[in-house]
Amino acid sequence: MASYKKRGYKPKNKKEQEEQIHEESTTAEVFDTLDEKASKTEEFVSKNQNIIIGLIAIIAVSVLGYLGYQNFILEPKEKEASEEMHQAQLFFDNAINSTGKAQDSIFKLAINGGNAKLGFADIASNYSGTKTAALANYYAGISYLNIGEYQEAINYLDKFDLDDEVIAPMAKASIGDAFLQINQPDEALGYFEQAIKLSNNSFTTPKFLMKAAITALDINEPKKALAYLERINQEFPDASEAKRAKALTGRAQGLL
Repeated sequence: MASYKKRGYKPKNKKEQEEQIHEESTTAEVFDTLDEKASKTEEFVSKNQNIIIGLIAIIAVSVLGYLGYQNFILEPKEKEASEEMHQAQLFFDNAINSTGKAQDSIFKLAINGGNAKLGFADIASNYSGTKTAALANYYAGISYLNIGEYQEAINYLDKFDLDDEVIAPMAKASIGDAFLQINQPDEALGYFEQAIKLSNNSFTTPKFLMKAAITALDINEPKKALAYLERINQEFPDASEAKRAKALTGRAQGLL
């Protein structure tokens, strides 16, 4: 164990003298090593200072560019898109509460615009990169789904890319609905399964599970159907889908 020796300490015997020489030698080696590393670092910096300065400049410009884009371009663009969206949203809400041919006409106004305001389609195109544009894609897709233009519904809903716990799974399930309407149940099932993975609540999850179960039965995949039905029975016994799930469970078991 090393012991502290006062400055100017003189060794009393040969052993202490050897220890002192060893300590001094070790200390000298440490300082030599540090000096050598410092020298190499200085040499590296000296040789590559232009590259280092360039990298620092690139990082600084990138950070400033990002902040500038956020503050001076994206935020004003987001505000303008949101203001433009107001009329299209009103058309959409009115369409939901209407029926018959009038409903289709109002949905088309929501998509294409009216009252000197843009519709969802143009908002999605003109304000791409904003949250409002993403929502416009969703509402345009739902509007097309309601008027029976299923491929257009798929195109717009597939562009919705917000990480939203409520709308994201609904968008996936709506794509599944559209694929069912154009007689592509395999694709529909895939989107219902995506909706299930994104959803975890007692309102939408059992609905998506039921859609997936029914579609799985229709394409003769009773094992998958049974798994979804059992989830409804076990996890959502109070959901409105639970009663039907129990009835379909027997059908799925009979097909295994």
